[in-house]
Amino acid sequence: MPSSLDELPVHVRLEAHASARDKAIAASDISPGSVVLEVPSMVVLLLSSGKGRRCDFCLCSESSEIRLARCTGCASYWYCGPQCQTLHWRSHKKFCRRLASFTASADFQCLEPHEQLDALLHTHLIAEISSNASSDVRAKQLSTFMSLLPGPQYGPVPIACPMSLGVDVHQNLEDLFTRSGNNNFAIHSHLTTIAHGIFPLASRLFNHSCLPNAAARYVIRRGQSVRMEIVALRKIKATEEIFIPYVDPALIESRRQIFKLTYGFSCTCPSCNFISTLGSIPSLPVSEAALAKLDNTLQSFYFPSGDIDNHTLLVGLTLPDLPKNLHPVLRESYLLRLTDAFSRSSHEGSYHIALDVGLTVLAVYLLIYPENYPQIGMHLLEMAKTAWNAVIATEHDNAHNALAKTSLLKRARVYRNLASNILELFGPEGDPAGPLEELAVLKKLLHEEL
Repeated sequence: MPSSLDELPVHVRLEAHASARDKAIAASDISPGSVVLEVPSMVVLLLSSGKGRRCDFCLCSESSEIRLARCTGCASYWYCGPQCQTLHWRSHKKFCRRLASFTASADFQCLEPHEQLDALLHTHLIAEISSNASSDVRAKQLSTFMSLLPGPQYGPVPIACPMSLGVDVHQNLEDLFTRSGNNNFAIHSHLTTIAHGIFPLASRLFNHSCLPNAAARYVIRRGQSVRMEIVALRKIKATEEIFIPYVDPALIESRRQIFKLTYGFSCTCPSCNFISTLGSIPSLPVSEAALAKLDNTLQSFYFPSGDIDNHTLLVGLTLPDLPKNLHPVLRESYLLRLTDAFSRSSHEGSYHIALDVGLTVLAVYLLIYPENYPQIGMHLLEMAKTAWNAVIATEHDNAHNALAKTSLLKRARVYRNLASNILELFGPEGDPAGPLEELAVLKKLLHEEL
């Protein structure tokens, strides 16, 4: 795994960029689903929601085969075995016995949740750098990290857990933070965020786009450092720049402010350029009837026949194609309303309502996400499972006829096949099992209904 610019694979090269300093270019054609680059983590920080459920070093989940043991020094970190605890100890020992008093302090407790996360990530970074562990990989990571452009700074350096530091580390605390604040990634398993991490080479190479042609997935293996893999979402032609998303492209209203405050740049991707021409996104209608009409209009814009089939092209319509009367759907609250309704109706057993709402969610996803974006595949999988549950419910309802069951089975197969096209291309990530296993199980169930 490369850790510095002099170890890049042959199909990636670095070129000068007018505003971002450099850009990663495909030196040759890269096929969809290919791993563009694999990089090791420098630092990872498990979210508090995972404490006691995941190893604080390798991030593996506790299971019947993996039992976690608590660190007796701080009582806040958990490990899946002696190997992970030993590997983590070289940096963890720097703050282990001071951590409890630090997190209980008034200075820490008065911070907002995201500021507490910054303080802990900064603590991990300082401890890792001051651990004096001899490693060629770590030395290259640190060199790459310090070569990153600093982000904007709007306040003092965040607090960190007190620890014994060398003079050189003390002198570089501000430099460290100005780079860690805008160069850490949300680590996810099955597209659910479980931790944050610093992957210096990925930060150094890849610029952002809200319509990226690549995305990050994470490799979690017991007893090993977390790894990031950059996966091509579509064919990337030779000489084309390789982009990844820094934030969820669905954050249409807030992402520009995030770019400015966190990263210090203005995104000029086609999606952002179009949004900027709108001035302000029109407000959503207030009445439920008007909202329902908006939903139906958006559905018919993407699915004129009322649904999708295996041959439906899931890309092609872009934001500039969107009629003015549909511009309100770009409000973040619109998608949130839909996803909440889809989740609620699916779990409550209102499957036909869920399938209808889910189709509108899919239309929004196709509008804002690029080709083969994994969230589209995950939603299609949920649609397939919902359609299958509707099939089972229909079997126990004599009021429904065989025609309804046949229609639902067809929809379940179509959604599953389309989900498979995307998720198998993106590949396995995070914990074992997950979406790819669900797809296989669903395929078997649907085959048995033939």
